[in-house]
Amino acid sequence: MKIVEMDLAGAKIIEPDVYEDNRGFFYENYSMAKLSVYGITDHFVQDNHTFSRKAGTLRGLHFQLEPYAQAKIIRCTRGKVLDVVVDIRVGSPTYGKWVSVELSADNFKQVYIPKGFAHGFLTLTDDVELQYKASNYYSPDCDRGIRWNDFTIGIEWGITNPILSDKDKIAPFLTESENNFTWSDV
Repeated sequence: MKIVEMDLAGAKIIEPDVYEDNRGFFYENYSMAKLSVYGITDHFVQDNHTFSRKAGTLRGLHFQLEPYAQAKIIRCTRGKVLDVVVDIRVGSPTYGKWVSVELSADNFKQVYIPKGFAHGFLTLTDDVELQYKASNYYSPDCDRGIRWNDFTIGIEWGITNPILSDKDKIAPFLTESENNFTWSDV
């Protein structure tokens, strides 16, 4: 297993050891013991699975407020996505900054997103499936979002007219979004 630190403190790319032969492949997509060596010690309580039919579907940017904030481990098990992480921890040196990574069923990469970050993805192929672990249960009362094309964040999605949910079309901008995360360098 290889862990690559992203440019936002705490966010990581997980590259599992994949064993392939003429029959197919095998890999551990989650090992609490192995990940804890790299500081990923969240207790994951829920697994989610999402399917998007069309390339150009954009989901996000989503997060949950405390006390139901979620750390996540995300992987693409079918197709390919541009996965985006945004630091929303007020006072952080990287507040409002974003990073992205291409996740696909072929590259096996995963993204670890700690609490205090918003997450979104753009499907690059048809028939995409993402699966992810969450460290807290879904809470409709704490569910929040940020507009996908917020000019102060400036994410380079590579698309101007994505397929969006009604909720994502009207999400507030970062400066207007309710947020109870603060930066702590301790």
